[in-house]
Amino acid sequence: VMNMLPFSPLTAVSPVDGRYADKTATLRDYFSEFALIKRRVVVEVAWLLQLAENEMVPGLQPFTPEARAVLDGIAKNFDVTHAERVKAIERTTNHDVKAVEYFLKESASVVKSDNGEDATAGLTALRESIEFFHFACTSEDINNLAYALMLKEALHDQLLPMMEALIKQISQQAHELAEVSMLAHTHGQPATPTTMGKEIANVVFRLRKQLDGVRNVSILGKIAGATGSFNAHVVACPHVDWPAFAQRFVEGLGLSYNPYVTQIEPHDFLAEIFHAFSRFNTILLDFARDMWGYISKGYFKQKVVAGEVGSSTMPHKVNPIDFENAEGNLGIANAVFGHLGSKLPISRWQRDLTDSTVMRNLGVAFAHSVIAYSALKKGISKVSLNPAALASELDSNWEVLAEPIQTVMRMYNIESPYEKLKELTRGQRIDAAGMQAFVSKLDIPREARERLLALTPGNYIGKAADLARTI
Repeated sequence: VMNMLPFSPLTAVSPVDGRYADKTATLRDYFSEFALIKRRVVVEVAWLLQLAENEMVPGLQPFTPEARAVLDGIAKNFDVTHAERVKAIERTTNHDVKAVEYFLKESASVVKSDNGEDATAGLTALRESIEFFHFACTSEDINNLAYALMLKEALHDQLLPMMEALIKQISQQAHELAEVSMLAHTHGQPATPTTMGKEIANVVFRLRKQLDGVRNVSILGKIAGATGSFNAHVVACPHVDWPAFAQRFVEGLGLSYNPYVTQIEPHDFLAEIFHAFSRFNTILLDFARDMWGYISKGYFKQKVVAGEVGSSTMPHKVNPIDFENAEGNLGIANAVFGHLGSKLPISRWQRDLTDSTVMRNLGVAFAHSVIAYSALKKGISKVSLNPAALASELDSNWEVLAEPIQTVMRMYNIESPYEKLKELTRGQRIDAAGMQAFVSKLDIPREARERLLALTPGNYIGKAADLARTI
């Protein structure tokens, strides 16, 4: 018999809970098995309480304050020990949600009053009501709401603040570098200059738009029974307006109600969130690759950290590992988001079980995203600008001024301005003296000529600095 290694970050199969456990630990409260079980308990208790409070179901009366406090306590104080009891029950039931129902019945049956009594009127009524746990529900009524709560809380408490903090850091970088002129490259070749800050501001604008996309997705929920039409509900209690009752319950959890469902909530809103995150991550991946390239070209220097090693054989190396780490984790995150977003909205007929195992990977995509966000924040903090490298490259590419010169020549109806500049500059270098000699001979007004003579690759930046400052 193989000896099982005890679980730790060293023995974890996934790097999410292994090498990067310190980066993802805060997500455990939202995406772990414990987190799912806890929110199932919250939903089951809330459903029972609403059924009782509204006196919709014959035989189920409103609970006394004492009994209600017991139920609230079961949900509020649910911990890992309780979750372990649920898993123990599941080993018999082989059904995770039914195990939660049995746990709740068990918990409500053995509770005592504050003074140790176990037969007060309120507690007796509670024990007599335990069969109303999971009343008229299918497992997915509980699951979809539990997952929705997990996601809603994770977005509010962890993910959105992380995304906002990263955007803020990148925005500050754009402001600090707003006026730093930089040779642009299109198709990998020298192009019209910009500023480093403006190029980073482009990233900020794109990220903000996708962040709004995440924020604007309505997180939906359903509680409509086995195939979405309240069949058992109507037979048991035909006098109740079950769709309205269900809507009130779902919205009471802080979610939006979906009235048209099968056994499952169709997961379209989840696909919206995954796609929005994927776009956000794609922008960051683009940014990480650009920063990697700027470091490679010498535009940025990397801070040397005492004791760190860049290569096991080349002692001189200082590698852009944080941007590389981010790129790799963003790729994994988006691969998982892609599968989640394309698979979850598809379910055979009124439901198949493929979504169940896939949904359990919800936290995996977010975890790899969080690892990447952390790496980017670290990477940005470790770079410093190398102005000399930027200035040197600009001064070696005076041919980029062909664009404004031919544009001004057009204003004064000089023949073939584009073609003349093409002959002068295409595929060849020209220095400051050569470019200024060409401008000096132009038959254009003095003011225009002086404006062109004052141009350098470093000051030919248009509104780039203003755009960077105002992002």
